[in-house]
Amino acid sequence: MTPDAPAAAGLLERLGIHLDPELLVLALTHRSFAHEHGGIPTNERLEFLGDAVLGLVVTEALYRRHPDLPEGELAKMRAATVSQKSLAAIARTLGLGGYILLGKGEVRTRGNDKDSILSDTVEALIGATYLSHGLEVARDLVHRLVDPTLAVAADLGAGLDWKTSLQEAAAARNLGAPAYASQGDGPDHARTFTSEVSLDGVVYGTGSGSAKKYAEQDAAEMAYRAIIELPLPAAAVPAASAADPGEPIDGAHGTVA
Repeated sequence: MTPDAPAAAGLLERLGIHLDPELLVLALTHRSFAHEHGGIPTNERLEFLGDAVLGLVVTEALYRRHPDLPEGELAKMRAATVSQKSLAAIARTLGLGGYILLGKGEVRTRGNDKDSILSDTVEALIGATYLSHGLEVARDLVHRLVDPTLAVAADLGAGLDWKTSLQEAAAARNLGAPAYASQGDGPDHARTFTSEVSLDGVVYGTGSGSAKKYAEQDAAEMAYRAIIELPLPAAAVPAASAADPGEPIDGAHGTVA
């Protein structure tokens, strides 16, 4: 089972690139399909490469477009642009789910519409483009895919980076630093990570994803939404202002006369 030629041509036309048919099939081969077909190669190495290319191109674009923003804000904007949810949304606009080669189990559970599988495949296609055509063509592809997200990244607020936003919100409420506990379950070809985040020993959020970083972001988003409505602690009253400013103070002992 491989994508038929006319369908594959339609996908490549939407991407605006040309790929060797064998490389295209590799980029679309999920590990569940490979496992059911004798352990053939998967798209994971291409995904690894594409993730690096995507990060480089987005980082450079943000650096050039926002010369006055500090590193922390740029990092948040990058995290939002390359997040699993953002890439999955891009994949859906391409109709990418219909081209991905999945095992029977993933087909039954509608794996072709899972954020994790869609986002990983986008990265694999970026990696394949880099291998075939080099950085400049890959850069052009990345910009075609993510420029709409980049254009609004500065306005995404807390959603730019849920982990950072949670840390800031927790600190403002004296809840301490978030503590994450994550674990992976399932076979290598269908591994899922779950994560929970605690503040002062209380679990505020849980999440899941195809990688620990995605599970932690999911958990952080849930926790952020849970604590953001909590009241901020009252500001401490400075000791010097505790006395009525209209009353005289004994200079020798600092007591109100």
